[in-house]
Amino acid sequence: MPTARRPDPSGVTQRQLTALAIVASCVAFVVIGALQALYGPAIPQLRKDFGVSPGVAGLSLSGHFAAAVVGVLVYHVLCARLGHRVLLGASYLLMALGAVLFAVAPNWPLALAGTFVIGLGFGGVDYGLNQLFAGAFGRRSTAMLNVLNGHFGVGAIAGPALVGWLGAEQYPAIFVGVAVVCVLILFTLGGVAARDPELVTETASGTGARVAPIIAAFIGIYVLHVAIETGVGGWEPTHLETVGYGAAAAATATSAYWAAMTIGRFVVVPLCLRFSAPAILTVCCMGMAGFLLLATLPSVAPYAYFGVGLAIAPIFPTCLPWLDRAVPSVAAAGAYVMAASMIGGVAFPPLLGVVIDSLAIKALPLVLLALASVCLLLSLWLRKNAPDPDGLPTSSPGPVGAASPSEVQA
Repeated sequence: MPTARRPDPSGVTQRQLTALAIVASCVAFVVIGALQALYGPAIPQLRKDFGVSPGVAGLSLSGHFAAAVVGVLVYHVLCARLGHRVLLGASYLLMALGAVLFAVAPNWPLALAGTFVIGLGFGGVDYGLNQLFAGAFGRRSTAMLNVLNGHFGVGAIAGPALVGWLGAEQYPAIFVGVAVVCVLILFTLGGVAARDPELVTETASGTGARVAPIIAAFIGIYVLHVAIETGVGGWEPTHLETVGYGAAAAATATSAYWAAMTIGRFVVVPLCLRFSAPAILTVCCMGMAGFLLLATLPSVAPYAYFGVGLAIAPIFPTCLPWLDRAVPSVAAAGAYVMAASMIGGVAFPPLLGVVIDSLAIKALPLVLLALASVCLLLSLWLRKNAPDPDGLPTSSPGPVGAASPSEVQA
């Protein structure tokens, strides 16, 4: 029986707070998407302001990602003790403080420290909101995660566009603006559940004995699909120019690829309400492999890469709820796969560069096709060995991340 609620003197109901928290979470993902994408366009101005080489300026992105991995792991370790509301608030504050430090830093070491602080908050927000959305919406969790992560793509497109519009020399003002948005989001945390929901799932018999292989398979899919994502994004322009396209056409095709990463997450939302996560993952892996095979044909390569972007897009958000349901006894599973995907995003581009240097750039689609084929095999293995019970019961509105009455056994 529900308990009576004390009237809110502010006149804001819990339902309104929850809706506001969901909107704020999407805004937060626009912010972290923009932050990740802002460093590259700012590098020319960073070199000018601090007198550093391109490689040294590039450490800003490396520092950001290294700190993000730490942020994910620290958030996971502290979550049971402090709860989501406290840790998300701390993560937003870290992003705000880091952004201000980066904007006003008088020297390069302080600017680099700012990127590290931003990264700590980035990792916390990325992990915390993904975990909350993975368990907060019942059958709709996969769809809502795709909506959430689609907003990351919106930010990744908007960030560089904003730098292009205002000019790279205005990057300090942009980062201060990001800090202001992070502080404003703090006022929406009343709609965020303090603790994780108690997930009630039906686990296939015998799955418990295969927990380690199941987690390893998910990690493999996350690391490899991020490797393909960054491999196409980093090397597509070079490959297209090598097979006869002009620089402008190659750049446009690459921009279209990144746009497809965003479009794909929004397009798949209604499909998530009709098809299971294993089915969506298998089709996505097949799509990656098929489009990468088409990318070996110069005449259709730009269009094939757009298809690769559409196929990759749903994988990250679609697998998280499935992972939670497949290994409910391992609370750290989500932290493992997210940290691994971030590490893969940093480590694979240079490794891919070494392979391409030895094989020639025309081999790019085939190299990535090999990775996609492994993803497909892993998806088929998971479909057989970690069947998804098609999600949780549809939940009634409540704080983001809170279990509804239908999800709690009496």
